[in-house]
Amino acid sequence: MASSWSCLHFLDLARLEQGGVVKAVLDLCGLLAEHGHDVTLATCDAADVPAGWKTGGNRTPKVITIEKSGWSNRLGSVVLSRRGLRAFEDAAAAASVVHLHTPWLLANYQVAPRLRRAGKPYVVSPHGMLDDWSVRQRYAKKLVFLHAAGRRLFRHAAVVHCTAEGEREQAARWAPLGDRGVVQCLPLDSESSVPPPGPGPALKAFPQIDPERPKVLFLSRLHPKKGVEFLIDACALLRDEGAPVQLLIAGPGESAYVQELQQRAVDRGIADLAHFLGMVRGLEKLSLIELADAFALPTYQENFGLAITEVMAAGTPVVTTRGVDIWREIEQGGAAIADQSARSFADHLKPFITSDEEARSRGEQGRRFVEQWLDPTSVAAGYASLYRVAIERGVSRRA
Repeated sequence: MASSWSCLHFLDLARLEQGGVVKAVLDLCGLLAEHGHDVTLATCDAADVPAGWKTGGNRTPKVITIEKSGWSNRLGSVVLSRRGLRAFEDAAAAASVVHLHTPWLLANYQVAPRLRRAGKPYVVSPHGMLDDWSVRQRYAKKLVFLHAAGRRLFRHAAVVHCTAEGEREQAARWAPLGDRGVVQCLPLDSESSVPPPGPGPALKAFPQIDPERPKVLFLSRLHPKKGVEFLIDACALLRDEGAPVQLLIAGPGESAYVQELQQRAVDRGIADLAHFLGMVRGLEKLSLIELADAFALPTYQENFGLAITEVMAAGTPVVTTRGVDIWREIEQGGAAIADQSARSFADHLKPFITSDEEARSRGEQGRRFVEQWLDPTSVAAGYASLYRVAIERGVSRRA
């Protein structure tokens, strides 16, 4: 049955530092289209869009590429050219509602006033960028920007979409949400539907891994906000306490920072136990998740934590921090919530690496929880409801 509404999503897919956001938006557009909704994705760079979407496959989003201005590189954010703005306005005119992503994309401040003048309601998703930790990075610049233009973007939104209650609480401190802040979880990572490949692909790709020794997996971009230092120190503590564990660190990062982490492992005496695997994708990634006895993310800030839900769906127990916006939700599913310290992470990881029964039990609890919480049909229905609310509210007339 055809959808009663149509939605235009806008995001610059070329912003590599927002890889998690890009993946989330692609998964969301794909899920909604699979459930029969009319979805269009507008972007300035369609390189990462699935090939089937570009050929107009059945139940796939439509994709339009819009032109950005030459000022984009100078300003460090996408700005649409005149031709790009006309293309966006044409696409928006055909949609019931427009979904804008992230608060710092300059092009959003070009299109939002045009949407308002055209009487077109829009939704804004901060994607964790209004979390307290995020705003305090380059705090003065962001505060000026919010006061000058950012608050207006949110004030005139029909709905401000937050992925968790933890995000809504923090975003409300920096932007005027009022009753327009709506919580709706993101869909489960599309790769989670792939059948488990077993440990073989990971062990073949990374022969340095000892299949007999317990393994803790870190799977994310290597960045100071992720707190990998705590994890290295925690594994050193476990080694000192007679529970040597392999630390599998999978993810890309700037070479200077990766070298700092490698030196830290040397200084803590666990260089032989800490394996830096680089970027891992596809079957090797799924195999690593399955191979691990526990997954750890000692992050200062994370929005929805797509890797966390993917790991839980695979039945691997999770240890993370309250820096993840969904910590309340995943704690209900058996995830262990640690303080941001080496001692706390060591204590929470120890049961999973010393007891196969505990790891299996907690992992199974997480798998069942995620299957219910992130059921695709329920998530798609949640977004359909969110867009209907936005359409009914229409364009905000707030000053």
